Amino acid sequence: MSGMFSTGLSGLNVARVALTTTAHNTANVNTPGYSRQTIAVEGNGARPTGAGFIGTGAHVVTVARNYDRYLQAQLTQAESGLQALDTYATQAGHLDDLLADRASGLSALAQTFFAAVEGVANTPADPAARQQMLSAAEAVAGKFRALDGYVTDRNASLNEEIQGHVRQINAFAGQVAALNRQISQLSAMAGGQPPNDLLDQRDRLVSELAKLVGVTVVEQDGGQYNLFVGTGQTLVLGDRAATMAAVPAASDPTRYAVALVGPQGDAIEIDERVLTGGSLGGVLAFRREALTSTQNAIGRLAVTLASAFNAQHGAGVDLAGVSGGDFFAVGRPAVFSDARNAGDQVLAATLADAGRLTASDYSVAVADVGGTLAYTVTRLSDGERIAVTPAGGGAASTSFNGFPVSFDGLTISATGTAQAGDSFLIRPTRDGARDLAVLLKNPARIAAAGSPVAAATTSSSAAVGPVLIDATYRGAPLQPSQTIRATYDGASLSFELVNADGSSSSLAAGPYVSGQPVTVRGITVAISGAPAAGDIFTLSPRASGVADGSNALALGALQRRALVGDGTATFNGAYAQLVSDVGNRTMQAQVARSTQDSLASQIRASQQSVSGVNQDEETANLLQYQQMYQANAKVIQAASTIFETILAIR
Repeated sequence: MSGMFSTGLSGLNVARVALTTTAHNTANVNTPGYSRQTIAVEGNGARPTGAGFIGTGAHVVTVARNYDRYLQAQLTQAESGLQALDTYATQAGHLDDLLADRASGLSALAQTFFAAVEGVANTPADPAARQQMLSAAEAVAGKFRALDGYVTDRNASLNEEIQGHVRQINAFAGQVAALNRQISQLSAMAGGQPPNDLLDQRDRLVSELAKLVGVTVVEQDGGQYNLFVGTGQTLVLGDRAATMAAVPAASDPTRYAVALVGPQGDAIEIDERVLTGGSLGGVLAFRREALTSTQNAIGRLAVTLASAFNAQHGAGVDLAGVSGGDFFAVGRPAVFSDARNAGDQVLAATLADAGRLTASDYSVAVADVGGTLAYTVTRLSDGERIAVTPAGGGAASTSFNGFPVSFDGLTISATGTAQAGDSFLIRPTRDGARDLAVLLKNPARIAAAGSPVAAATTSSSAAVGPVLIDATYRGAPLQPSQTIRATYDGASLSFELVNADGSSSSLAAGPYVSGQPVTVRGITVAISGAPAAGDIFTLSPRASGVADGSNALALGALQRRALVGDGTATFNGAYAQLVSDVGNRTMQAQVARSTQDSLASQIRASQQSVSGVNQDEETANLLQYQQMYQANAKVIQAASTIFETILAIR
């Protein structure tokens, strides 16, 4: 009878464990990350008898998770990518809404400004028209600064988001390491049986961690997880978690970078381009691909507009007959030395030609080539190493060892000594919109009239630039019948005053330097190019007065000239291109997010078909195991009855 008792008892125990497991599944039907558990049952060894082997019941081998490691890894990766795209699309959408505002956007204000300039051209002496032009200019400059302020604020907000994400990553990494330790200990205490609920909890933490940053999971012997980010940087190794930190970037202190803290407390930056996936990856990608380029493009528009407007404004005269000065304040390029540089060299950048500026930042790297320091310049927007030209003349080269040099509308000079491995970041236009301001405050100072002196040349290979006048000229202007003639003899220029009767008198002479301004009798003019011996340049008085509006017409015409991007776009065209670029990025991110969401949903459905709890199935199992429990109880009851009957026979 003992065999029957033990057999029934074993079945009763199996049914009890099955009922408990089913109840556990039912209780966790809505628990995030829970994997349905099932029991694995094996028969007990049979007992040999003369009549054959008689079974002795069954026992529970283990309680196992319904778990597919491949599907779980796919789901974690898909949700990490979805979170990155969602973050990118949301951030880009805000930027797109700002730039595409037609009512109060930059494009509308720029058109209003140039319309006011044309109003001055139509009525040059009207104080109201001049004041309207200044007011419109202030509005444009204010909009540029507002746009830059928004982008700057977004950069500051992203810095805070990066700090917050890093804190969360550290918290999750620490919890995963602690669970690794618990799982290893409990599994050893239970004779190798898996602590299923802790395993689910760990997978849930890894999934949440992947929504912050893309991680690679490697399961080692013993069931512990090792987690890696980027190109293999260790985040969790067994029961130890590394610490990440958000620190000011060595190359650009205005931006936060992600670093791993070493054993000695030193923070080693991780290249942000390898941190993909999750909210952190989305933030870094948005800042790198959209926010930076947008701020640079807005700054380039501001610098190009201010430079071109100043140059043309300086060619005219105001109501007092004074040559126009700078109308706008022009932002200057910024250069940052990497905080890890060993040398003391400092680079400085100046604008050489605003029309050739790109909307990119540049890195300058220093290397030791055959015992000589060699510099290379890389355009960060496309990663292209660009050729630079020595400022004093010479062939362009992608590697150089002396300053000053010029490239893409910039001239770079240096002081101090560099060391191999040093690097520098050049931001030509980042602050252009921030620094744009209207310098002119008096409407009468608007140089709407053309210069009272006109320049001409017989040279086919040289040009004479804008003509400026000062107080000396206004005190003794050229008479209608007088001209100033400059003759080039192959090396120098000789200036003379020519009267109506043909008589002349020498004024000045000096060596010719292309582009260098020369001042004669209060007239300043620059001659550029390569004139031939015998070429003549003349300066003659113009008949128009200080209120003729010709220079205002030229100022208004700047709106229609292709001055941006090395002569490829007008101001409005360049801004429309910027709005289109941001809009396209936003649309692409939204489409990619929708596609990724669909993919993640499909993988989640597949994963849940394996690991998810089905309430109907659990209800059916509950009835089945209840009947199993009752049946095994009947076996025990029958054995007891038989045993009592046998005792009664005796």
